[in-house]
Amino acid sequence: METTASAGAAPVKKRRRAPKTTVEALGNDVLSMIFTFLDLVHLIRCSAVCKSWSTVIRKLKLLQIQYHKQQHAESGSVSDVSNLSETSINRQMEQLAMDRQRLSLQEGPVDVFKWKAHSVGFSKCRMKMGLILTGVGDKVMRLWSAESCKALDEYRLPDKAPLIDFDFDEGKVVGLVGTRVCIWRRVGTRDLFCSREGLFTRGLCMRYVDPHAVIGCEDGKVRVFDMYSRKISQIIKMHPGAVSSLSFTDEQLIVSGSSLGSISISDLSSDQHVATLETTGSSGIKTLCLSPSYSVFAGSSAGYASCWDLRTLRRIWETRVSSNVLYSMHHLNNDKSTLVVGGIDGILRIVDQNNGQVISRCILEENRNISNRRPTDNNNNKKGLLVERKKGIRLSEDERIDLMPNLPPIQCLAVGMQKVVTAHNDTDIRVWKFSS
Repeated sequence: METTASAGAAPVKKRRRAPKTTVEALGNDVLSMIFTFLDLVHLIRCSAVCKSWSTVIRKLKLLQIQYHKQQHAESGSVSDVSNLSETSINRQMEQLAMDRQRLSLQEGPVDVFKWKAHSVGFSKCRMKMGLILTGVGDKVMRLWSAESCKALDEYRLPDKAPLIDFDFDEGKVVGLVGTRVCIWRRVGTRDLFCSREGLFTRGLCMRYVDPHAVIGCEDGKVRVFDMYSRKISQIIKMHPGAVSSLSFTDEQLIVSGSSLGSISISDLSSDQHVATLETTGSSGIKTLCLSPSYSVFAGSSAGYASCWDLRTLRRIWETRVSSNVLYSMHHLNNDKSTLVVGGIDGILRIVDQNNGQVISRCILEENRNISNRRPTDNNNNKKGLLVERKKGIRLSEDERIDLMPNLPPIQCLAVGMQKVVTAHNDTDIRVWKFSS
């Protein structure tokens, strides 16, 4: 028989959960103590997380100290750390980081972390500053931590118009939504701006480098949207056919690929067409990316990867890396050695930037888990997000790809430090982590 508390009994007080401590709550003194325990590579990665961490590391000269220790351990000689300039240290650090990046992508062990990111299939992903933005499929973009796999934020579309493409930086998320541009603020007041409908003919792709969003359209023109005036500031004719892919640099250089197979270059500052790159055959250009060393890389619908030197406008190499469509290619910004390519066959390929040679091919081994599914805290899911850790395997040179079971196509990929994130037009995101 049930009993009830007497009328005079004191009500039971619910225990309040203590608020979670965030990394922003740590003072510089605590961060300084933590950073002194890290080795050189981890210090480099921490200095790239945010400006406040970079400032703490720089003021303590931790990079110089750790670099000095490593050089002393390798050579046995003693040098004065005070003689090492910050510029010299930064140059050495960058080279060390790029060497580690190349080795890990080329031959290191691979773990793949996989979890459900959307309720329906999504086909786009971007990765910057250790953050991943995913979307296109449902009416929301989601921001994730590449390291912890946690959901950090989401950005919902204002209406039924389709999300076509997007990009982001520290302060904004910019989306190509139907025939307009939408801007979500990431910091401060979380407001949303949407331009008027019909701002341009049907857009197919977009790239964003503040203060411009460059939109490739079905009519072969590129529209330049200015973030401050919030208007189309320039319209540049690039191709007789639809603009299928774009790349846009800090130097205001626009490189666009066409569904008809041509590649055009325009200078945004002068509003002038600069050149047209010579391509082989009539297969459409599906993906483009640029390097700081003035190289442009392209992937075609026939499986060809190509490289041109923008200074001479000459093709350096062309390789048929796949028998079918290449959907996406990307590389770390300062990496001059490796290029990551994905396409319809679902194989993640590592290509040498200098000659186009495929130096490694990776797939996800679906039938074996390294560990059980583990829950991860998620603001949008109180039960926790289930993350599977699986093994990535490297294929041998003589492995018959045509005899392998069908793999989900790699629709889009993005490259970070010893990481690659892939979208496959299904509900799961995959983060490939490469170890040295």
